[in-house]
Amino acid sequence: MFADKREDFPTLCGDNPPAYLDNACMTLRPKTVIEAIRSYYEETPGCGGRSVHRYATEVSRKMSNCRTKIGKMFNARESGEMIFTKNATHSLNQVAKGLSWEKGDIVLTSDREHNSNLVPWLQLEQEKGIDHRVVHSMPDNSFDLEAFETACAEAGSKLKMVSLSHVGNLDGVAIPVKEAAKIAKDHGAMVCIDGAQSTPHMKVDVQDLGIDFMAFSIHKMMGPSGMGGLWGRMELLENMRSITSGGSTVDTSHYDSLTWSKPPSRFEGGLGNYAGILGTNAAIDYISQIDLDAVHEHEVSLNRVMSSILKDVDGMRIIGPEDPAKRGGICSILFDTIDSHDIAILLDEAADVMVRSGMHCVHSWFNGKGLDRGSLRASAYLYNTEDEVRLFAETLVEAVEALG
Repeated sequence: MFADKREDFPTLCGDNPPAYLDNACMTLRPKTVIEAIRSYYEETPGCGGRSVHRYATEVSRKMSNCRTKIGKMFNARESGEMIFTKNATHSLNQVAKGLSWEKGDIVLTSDREHNSNLVPWLQLEQEKGIDHRVVHSMPDNSFDLEAFETACAEAGSKLKMVSLSHVGNLDGVAIPVKEAAKIAKDHGAMVCIDGAQSTPHMKVDVQDLGIDFMAFSIHKMMGPSGMGGLWGRMELLENMRSITSGGSTVDTSHYDSLTWSKPPSRFEGGLGNYAGILGTNAAIDYISQIDLDAVHEHEVSLNRVMSSILKDVDGMRIIGPEDPAKRGGICSILFDTIDSHDIAILLDEAADVMVRSGMHCVHSWFNGKGLDRGSLRASAYLYNTEDEVRLFAETLVEAVEALG
């Protein structure tokens, strides 16, 4: 479906490119993104938002354009609601540590959260005395909306925040954010969404979802590493502390006082990753020209191929719902006796197939189930082909039969 796009990615050009199936970790970058980064360093290596010479002015203009484009992509009310961060982890920490908390405030998460949407809340539980509670999923990892509603009701007036992954990086399972947000709002809570695994693969409208914050990672959206973003409602951002104070986070300072800058500057302290922002600008241009509904359909079709080959193999099982359509482009496999790292190395060395192995920063889920070998995760994106996922699945079957 997207075969013509492969030539846009240098690592996929030439003879016998590897089958890159680690997109849930980081996507490949198109030439336009790489060129934007090169252009910054070679042509306009200025300090955006500070100096007024032509290098800096050009960078400032492109930064503003990029912020506006991202805002339009997610349907923000204004571009100032879009904050440049290092990654979704940085964004989620800004939310958790930038808000004010009282002892006993309740925060709900699911049982399938990435460490980035779990550890900040556990840290606040230790340091501030908040009450972090976990809503458990259905047996097939689907979101249990009834259990969630019960948890909200039990929390009552103490419920302050619901923070959920839109799509799980463990298994590709999406949660019904709009429905969950409505329930949370009915109980007076704020809603934060980890959109790292949704924003590259589907249309996301923060107004329609009814949420308050959303974190995302540009490096999963064909953009540079070291770049992420945070969207938040302006009325909330205006009352939030910065976790990186200094530099442009203040309009002015005296020996005994300061005046905070308005968002987004308040949260973008220190010299910015200008090359990354300009690369992000190119990445948003690229992804905006693509039908994300078609991307999702393509990923599901590839997952159907993988799953059909792997689902009945002895000694292994796929995490999540049986229907690949409910797992997007992610196919994670548990093994009975084989270490996932060993399989990942074998696939890379023997078949030029690149996948992820381990616990995928969802240690809590594995530890909660007594699983110490982690899993093997293949994750597809728009530039992957049926031949690549067949190579992965068929080689994996051979390896499991040989090692089992």
